Amino acid sequence: MLLLEIKSVSLIHLQSKIISLARTVRKEAIQDICSSITTQSLSVAELGCSCGPTALSVITELIDENDDKCQSLCRPTPQIQVFLNDLPENDFTNIFSALPGFYKKVRETKGDKFPHCFVSVTPGSFYGRLFPSKSLQFIHSSSSLHWLSQVPLELKEPIVPPLNKGKLYISKTSPPNVYHAYLAQFQRDFSQFLQSRSAEVAPGGRMVLSFVGRPTADPTTEEATHQWELIAQALHSMAAEGLIDGDEIDSLDVPYYSPSTEELTLEIEREGSFVLDHLEIFQVDWDATERAAEQQHGTRTLLTRGRRVAKTIRAVVESMLTDHFGHGVMNELFQRYEELVEEHLLRKNTQYSNFVLSLLRKH
Repeated sequence: MLLLEIKSVSLIHLQSKIISLARTVRKEAIQDICSSITTQSLSVAELGCSCGPTALSVITELIDENDDKCQSLCRPTPQIQVFLNDLPENDFTNIFSALPGFYKKVRETKGDKFPHCFVSVTPGSFYGRLFPSKSLQFIHSSSSLHWLSQVPLELKEPIVPPLNKGKLYISKTSPPNVYHAYLAQFQRDFSQFLQSRSAEVAPGGRMVLSFVGRPTADPTTEEATHQWELIAQALHSMAAEGLIDGDEIDSLDVPYYSPSTEELTLEIEREGSFVLDHLEIFQVDWDATERAAEQQHGTRTLLTRGRRVAKTIRAVVESMLTDHFGHGVMNELFQRYEELVEEHLLRKNTQYSNFVLSLLRKH
């Protein structure tokens, strides 16, 4: 139970850090919508909400910005309908249990005369339609769109040797076909995402999206791939000692892609329904979320940088790796991964690139 709590806290810290990076962009988008809205209700979707409290923190921010802007314009504040979305297998229990306290806090902060906020859940993949046509004014998504709908089909072909043998993701030693397969899958998925949202967002509506990307055209840069390289190294060291089957490594490719700015803008232009009016790239140290959490709570720890990174990454990817290798090897895997990260960060301070996009639905 303690390990589960630690993993949950690490994931919450990661999500909160990324959400905070997009706060200014999100505020501008919400204020723009509130300036132009003429209806008595505002419909909002949070895509990829996961199971933690961060989704409700974004809703609180939305309520505050909406209320402040309407008061400054001497307009009545519209009621808000919020749709929380994630895959059907997501555990929504924590969100459901937090809603009574959330509603109570809104009433205490805003008063009984504040228009109602209604929160509901819409399970399903955002790589397809989720909502009625032109029903939404604002969409927010954080830390989700770097996950593909599936592993590229080309990597699942039963060929010997496997196309991406010994690797979990794109690598400098991967054949060019691996990158092209990942790029094609991203193009299909992101295009489908944009097409689906273009039908659901009313003209003049907005989306703010944040996810992992890469600042260069080269898909094999260390910044874009090295986390997966280190996990693969840890797995291979275990296979060499007979702790796992090496063939199991060859059969695993992750459904993940960090696009370049050029790849993103090209798909937005191709789909044609949205104007990209803001794109910002934030560089975040690998262990920044855990360090920020320690500073926030005024705690000091003897955790190494490798341990901090391992805690966060384990919270994100363990369920996927457990499905493939089994639960029994996870402690050993992430202990080895921690040591590899520590060694790497002694040589080089590697960072993530987090993209924040603001898109306007064309009229």
